[in-house]
Amino acid sequence: MTRLVLFGAPIAIVASIMFSSGDSEPPTVVPQAAGPTKDGDEKPEAAEEAEEAEQIDSLPPGLAAPGMKERASRIVSSAEASTLDWRSQYGTIEDVHDGTGYTAGIVGFCSGTNDMLQLVESYTGKHPDNPLAPFLPALREVDGTDSHEGLDPGFTGAWREAADDPAFRKAQDDARDELYFEPAVRLAKLDGLGTLGQFVYYDAMVLHGPGVEADGFYGIRDAAMASADTAAEGGDEKAYLNAFLDESRSAIKARKVQRDTTRIDTAQRVFLREGNLGLETPLVWQVYGETFRID
Repeated sequence: MTRLVLFGAPIAIVASIMFSSGDSEPPTVVPQAAGPTKDGDEKPEAAEEAEEAEQIDSLPPGLAAPGMKERASRIVSSAEASTLDWRSQYGTIEDVHDGTGYTAGIVGFCSGTNDMLQLVESYTGKHPDNPLAPFLPALREVDGTDSHEGLDPGFTGAWREAADDPAFRKAQDDARDELYFEPAVRLAKLDGLGTLGQFVYYDAMVLHGPGVEADGFYGIRDAAMASADTAAEGGDEKAYLNAFLDESRSAIKARKVQRDTTRIDTAQRVFLREGNLGLETPLVWQVYGETFRID
């Protein structure tokens, strides 16, 4: 599960996709131009980015509000780790045998999908004398595979030791925000989605990765937009979110492993059916048959 995308909407991806997720192959570079201006010329990228930043700044904080972000982290953790205590996950690490190598930390950084490598490189750049630094060459070698070569037997212990360091916990927070949370919330706002829709995008980014293939976040969004207009396009927000969840669910069911869809069926779909577009408490949902509640 992982991904890094430089994106915006209505502007498109402006850099190569560096991660894939699940059973997918790493996506290829997808350069796309910004839309034309009224006089037919393409708007400079910097000008479009500034325009979008101004647009987003004018909107309510939504999921980016501190209390809402905490709520989102707890809901994601219920699906990723069967606990609302997401802060207890910094030191977790295991191979869940989904083809992505070791999965670890607060959003499941993976040794086979590049985000773990980026996290450890960033952390080591600021704190070179850390328990994970000796494993960087091996992490570079296994990137894109499910191999443990060069990581066993010491890597899992080194990860847990590093997780005792507040700087490494902050590095995980920063990587989560940069790679998943901030891009997802930004795009959801530009699609005209409220707090629930922003959460749906964030959870999908964590779950599927930001690939442009059919089972990546962008592929899922494209498929949803083909069947329903976003709120920004004048469509009904609930209808669009249902279409997005349908596509996300289909992508899960198409996997070879980890095909459980309860994070959609008995969680996000419940919130949507209740009309809770603001993701307001109390929230009651189920994942893997276990009931969770936030008051």
